[in-house]
Amino acid sequence: MTHQVHIIGGGLAGSEAAWQLANAGIRVRLSEMRGGGDMTAAHQTDALAEMVCSNSFRSDDPVNNAVGLLHQEMRALGSLVMAQADKARVPAGSALAVDRDVFAGGVTRAIEGHPLITLVRERIDTLPGEGPTIIATGPLTAAPLAEAVAAATGKDQLAFFDAIAPIVHADSIDMDIAWKASRWDKGSAEGDGKDYINCPMDKAHYDAFVDGLLAGPKTEFKQWEANTPYFDGCMPIEVMAERGRETLRHGPMKPVGLDNPRTGRWPYAVVQLRQDNALGTLWNMVGFQTKLKYEAQVALFRTIPGLEKAEFARLGGLHRNTFIRSPELLDRELRLRSLPHIRFAGQITGCEGYVESAAVGLLAGLLTAADLRGRPLSSPPRETALGALHAHITGDAEAETYQPMNVNFGLFPPIEDERVRKKQRKQAYTDRARAALDGWLAQCAALRETLAV
Repeated sequence: MTHQVHIIGGGLAGSEAAWQLANAGIRVRLSEMRGGGDMTAAHQTDALAEMVCSNSFRSDDPVNNAVGLLHQEMRALGSLVMAQADKARVPAGSALAVDRDVFAGGVTRAIEGHPLITLVRERIDTLPGEGPTIIATGPLTAAPLAEAVAAATGKDQLAFFDAIAPIVHADSIDMDIAWKASRWDKGSAEGDGKDYINCPMDKAHYDAFVDGLLAGPKTEFKQWEANTPYFDGCMPIEVMAERGRETLRHGPMKPVGLDNPRTGRWPYAVVQLRQDNALGTLWNMVGFQTKLKYEAQVALFRTIPGLEKAEFARLGGLHRNTFIRSPELLDRELRLRSLPHIRFAGQITGCEGYVESAAVGLLAGLLTAADLRGRPLSSPPRETALGALHAHITGDAEAETYQPMNVNFGLFPPIEDERVRKKQRKQAYTDRARAALDGWLAQCAALRETLAV
């Protein structure tokens, strides 16, 4: 099958872009190096859209959280990623967490089964010289292609580190010490207010843990890793601890709203674990991304009450995360200014998060489809979550200080109506976004009808 669009990278963004194009009647070649003899430092399988860090898409609340609003918008746009996430959902309070194997398997089967998508297990080392192309290789872009991108843009790549949290076997957690509960008992219907496993610490345990964390051996930096910033959302716990002894108690180990049923009081600190698969056999340590060496991780984490005999399905890790200076290099159509036949999508653009990555892939797919039929598609309204994220990537952010960003209400145009009180603003943002999206959805629907002819 001769393809009309070449997508490089089979992560969340590349898979979503392929799905949008194919459902608009466009033939796609999707190149993914995993499964063709290559692997990254963080992936473990050759499944498309593999989630290598957390298993959570974060809040699914479409009113009080911008990412929840983005979920809703993507569902309205026929997102493959959101459809498969909903099918693979596991209890996680108001968050959308998934069984990562079920999720990736669903995405892979959908892509492999689409008649207009050809999935090829191959590594692409150079930028195609012609033809519509979407680069969606993510934060772990292979070195040859990364060098080709740098050569084409004339700019040095930016980079930061992304740390992976450990995963624990449920049956190795001591539930005589730990207990199940959601903060303030606000859990999902499926979890009955008990979506997290909580391991309590008193002050002595906490102080000893911080001491061990700071003193533990860390993975060494390579020359190219020096002076590279972390993204705050994936900050390793030891880096947080270096900022002050109490930092963890006000971050991932915050005890507020978690009554220990054995004491009736909040502990001094808490380590939370979130369900990682549908069977409930695996739980990940929330916010415990780390670059401690493996032996040190096992020794230190087994000092946590309830985890003394913990068995780890995966230990924490560290990998490089690269992205381009999108506000300077990309136009509003996500095209590389110097090579306009090439678009970028996903985390390599400098968005951060699974959902955001897929959202930019979705948009890249729609924009490319519109180009191929000579029917321009306007940018999504800035009042929407998708539009706010797109505007940040393609021009609203300062290029010189550009850093990875999750979608948040701070990216939205401010509410100018002084009658809207502070407590009402999130609802106002949401109402305005839904109204603005309706017109754009009609554009997308008309585009699909045209392309399908």
